[in-house]
Amino acid sequence: MAKVSIALRGWRFDEETVFDDSGELRPIDEMEQDTRERLVRLAVITGNPCDACWLIHGDENIEQCKVARVVYGEPLHEVVVCDRHEADFLYWFREEGGAAHADEPSEFDEAFYDWFEAGNRAPDGYGGLEHVDTDPDAVPDHSGTVEMPSLEEELERMDDEELDALGVDLSDLDIDLDSEEVDDLDV
Repeated sequence: MAKVSIALRGWRFDEETVFDDSGELRPIDEMEQDTRERLVRLAVITGNPCDACWLIHGDENIEQCKVARVVYGEPLHEVVVCDRHEADFLYWFREEGGAAHADEPSEFDEAFYDWFEAGNRAPDGYGGLEHVDTDPDAVPDHSGTVEMPSLEEELERMDDEELDALGVDLSDLDIDLDSEEVDDLDV
């Protein structure tokens, strides 16, 4: 069973769980929950700036940030980095105790940010991972075969237990309580 990354390196999927025999993306509702959550999250974070670049340059100089190419961590608590900063992330994870945060996803991304903001970096020449990119800029276009739900649609579909497992707090959402859409929510 081959493993593939989609859009960003890092999260790997069993090819058979994502694509059918003809190479088409399977309908999202036929996928396992974890696969579905990661694919929906990838749709949101693909094209985002590298977290490390953003920590250096901030919103005011966002144009200086490189686009993230790699994702590590769990959905909603992931770290996305460009090729240049992947070595910094891997050094933190392997050598500076980052792996200890893998068991607590809600602390994972913040722990890396704190380490990086403190001026820590991988030593010069620190080896990253060897990646095989067959076509790194090509993202499968299955828009004609399957419509990916939006993050909001996916969150609405999930029950309270699934939302708690993801660490999702809907209290931060800007919801107009007088809206007709609220009548459709199961609360």
